Amino acid sequence: MTNMNQLQTMLRESCDAVLDLLGDREPEIGIVLGSGLGVLAEDIEDAVVIPYDQIPHMKCSTVMHHIGRFVCGTLAGKCVIAMQGRLHGYEGYTPQDIAYPIWLMRAIGVRTLVTTNAAGAINPAYSVGDFCIMSDHINLTGGNPIVGHDPNDIALRFVSMYNAYDPELRQLAKTIAAESEIAVHEGVYIGLLGPTFETAAEIRAFAAMGADTVAMSVIHEVIAARHVSMRVLGISLITNMACGVEAADPTDFEVFQVAHSRSGAFCHLITETVRRM
Repeated sequence: MTNMNQLQTMLRESCDAVLDLLGDREPEIGIVLGSGLGVLAEDIEDAVVIPYDQIPHMKCSTVMHHIGRFVCGTLAGKCVIAMQGRLHGYEGYTPQDIAYPIWLMRAIGVRTLVTTNAAGAINPAYSVGDFCIMSDHINLTGGNPIVGHDPNDIALRFVSMYNAYDPELRQLAKTIAAESEIAVHEGVYIGLLGPTFETAAEIRAFAAMGADTVAMSVIHEVIAARHVSMRVLGISLITNMACGVEAADPTDFEVFQVAHSRSGAFCHLITETVRRM
């Protein structure tokens, strides 16, 4: 775990490097693109591409289809910076490693975070190919990025997670989905460490806890964003039914196949939401 004093110094060095590469671009919205959803970055115009390994102290993605770079430019008339590939705990990264790019986004001026992912449906009313807007989450990753001796060097230690997912942004995304005839739900996301898919018994337990969707990301990003007072919108693409739901036995191939087939609807939903922010 990195000491928070060291973390603040690291962020300054990373921030200086990124700002130098961005030139006159001033991103206001950050977007994290989940598994199979990196195609949205191709719609960003006048883009500057910054591989993670060009940024001091930034860790690199190791998961297939997570390219591992920032893409900054114009999307729907707004200056955005997108993570084309995220970091995960199952890659061996700490909660602070995963949170680091979110804190970095805030340091360069980003005030709103849109985090996306591929998720399994625990709720049997959901269907593969639907979207779910996160209304809340349950953290079962076993970690928290703001654990440390001196967190006040970045922001206050004790962070309220009430309405962590901004109600106005959630309503905006629901409105756009309805106008576009995109199937969307609103529900509770449960985040786990991974990389194994969940057991059927675990899914039954999560359903009893009130979870609607499940995956292996998002949680540390949202905690980090709320720690520094960023507004957050979370959207999952339902790529599979969770283990045991309708006798499902999910695979990685299934996740990416569905993500590819729904990329058009995904890009439309995110782009139009960004346009109206």
